[in-house]
Amino acid sequence: MLAAQPAAAADPADYQKVRINEVTSSNNDTVELYNTGSTAVSISGWKMSDDSFSPQSFSPSSSTIPAGGFVTFNSPKGLGDSDKLVIYTSSGTVVDRVEWATNGAKPAMARCGGDGSGGWVTTTAASTFGASNASGCPSSIPPASRVRINEVTSDGADTVELYNGGTSAVSIGSWKYVDNDTGHSAASVSSSSPSATSIPAGGYVTFNSTIGLGDNDSAFLLDSNGNTVDSVTWAAGGAKPSDERCANGTGWFQTSTTATLGSANSCSGGGGGGGGGGGQTGQLLGGGGSLTSGCTPEAPSGTGSTPAGTLAWPGGLDVTIADNVCAFTTSTGPEGRDLSGLAFDPANPSVLWAAKNKDWLFKLVKSNGKWIPDASWSATGKQIRFLGGSGEPDSEGLTVGGNGHIYVTSERDNTHNTVPKDTIMEFDPAATGSTLTPIHQWDMSSQFPQLNTGSKDDANLGFEGVGYVPDSWLTANGWVDPLTGAAYNPANYPLHGSGLFFAGLEWDGTLHVYGLNSDGTFTTFGTIATGKASVMDVMFDAGTQRIIATCDNTCGETHTFLKVNAGGAVATDVTYTNPAVMPTDNLEGFAIAPTSTCVNGFREAVWSDDGIYGFGSGSSSYGHAIYSGTFPC
Repeated sequence: MLAAQPAAAADPADYQKVRINEVTSSNNDTVELYNTGSTAVSISGWKMSDDSFSPQSFSPSSSTIPAGGFVTFNSPKGLGDSDKLVIYTSSGTVVDRVEWATNGAKPAMARCGGDGSGGWVTTTAASTFGASNASGCPSSIPPASRVRINEVTSDGADTVELYNGGTSAVSIGSWKYVDNDTGHSAASVSSSSPSATSIPAGGYVTFNSTIGLGDNDSAFLLDSNGNTVDSVTWAAGGAKPSDERCANGTGWFQTSTTATLGSANSCSGGGGGGGGGGGQTGQLLGGGGSLTSGCTPEAPSGTGSTPAGTLAWPGGLDVTIADNVCAFTTSTGPEGRDLSGLAFDPANPSVLWAAKNKDWLFKLVKSNGKWIPDASWSATGKQIRFLGGSGEPDSEGLTVGGNGHIYVTSERDNTHNTVPKDTIMEFDPAATGSTLTPIHQWDMSSQFPQLNTGSKDDANLGFEGVGYVPDSWLTANGWVDPLTGAAYNPANYPLHGSGLFFAGLEWDGTLHVYGLNSDGTFTTFGTIATGKASVMDVMFDAGTQRIIATCDNTCGETHTFLKVNAGGAVATDVTYTNPAVMPTDNLEGFAIAPTSTCVNGFREAVWSDDGIYGFGSGSSSYGHAIYSGTFPC
């Protein structure tokens, strides 16, 4: 009789969510693994190989990788200047693989732009084994590393989709790909069908694999030098109908409901075959507390549909309520409502400025995870007036100018709320006293006669947000001055400072561009369509190099990113919705922290609720105004 053979060890649950995250061929030949998933993964009995030896056991710093955690080990055999590293489960299934050309892993080769999901880049700083790669990554990720495997299917056609998340086209004519069969030779992207030699900025390329993709397989993408660009691994059924990144181009993989090859991912699936997302909607964390006397949240109004083509939120799924209940009660707003515009201070990103509709400005700082008024500036906010010290500005939006001053929009004077007063006011935050008056004020009311009907509702549809946009960005991106028809030359406008101001009109969702002159006059540069019914907040984000126009539930809680197009005009680029876990309210304020605050490939994003309604009475979010989430670096 023959003795029964022991059954092969089963692959651990979610093994495909473990990614090689960093590797060095300098001296100690260290490898770092990262778990992109939401549950711990056992790596007991796992093995590794390079391009010249068979799989061998290694001794990790831990036999289990916690969710979002790291494990490191030193290679049992040396890793060369030009080498390949393959990780296997105890049953021999390929988990992940990375290859590098000569000196590509000196001092280290690391995923940059997000642990476990970012593009492979040779680092220029010291390695960060056992911790996030963010501090070890270069400040600018090379264009080739912006190309991602974005979707893959093993459902008949075995198709791979690449996405270029960068701002310039990338040549891929000599790039190759391979599956998880270590005996297979890499195939050329350009020799596959359809043939592709270049991928445009923000564009897609699809091709059918000539080496086949199995039901339990991987796809690895290599550039012309033999460096790994990206990879994905899926379990049985994980790529049927497809395995897609969620959010499109940036997130981790999940099994889709419908394949969207050649276009933005639908991210509507619920499967977990490919990794991270798994169809989760995230968690709403924090909140709670009893309403204070007189605090009366207001139910949202004006809910509309989400624009076609809107993509899922590209940041984290979880959102935290980040203020104390009824925190923004004032003498002119005792109900606690109407916190509107938000803006991080670029010179000090630990400061968040906030505008409250009824003539108040708040300087907020973080304390125990919550944004609270900075007591050293004012524990109760500072009241603002129009030029000369009169009136009650219906303050809606704000931005920080190049001079460090706070610029606030108002759409009317609340003491005469049937008459529009669309103004931008400049305040010096260093000014003393409990009341602030503008250094300068610019009144554009006459440009919007449609708002001057004698109706307070129409008067309330004016300037809702404003963003300061540096001249340097406009000139570097080839913005054409609408007044001259030639390339924008800031020197033509000597009194305007170092940038222009883009004010968002709630009435029709347009942006209005102004040069604000130091003598109190202003230059009007024209109007930009955002494709939205309304705009509630505006900001310029240096990280994405985009202007962002935000709309609340009127437009399905969305954020439209705008760029300078090939014709020199500011035009829409992409639109994202809010994280799915957030309420559908009048979320009028939005801001993303500067990239200097990045941790683990993400930075903070914040929203403000104009009605502090949350999900309504009895919910943990009722009575709170500020939400905090994450956005990719």
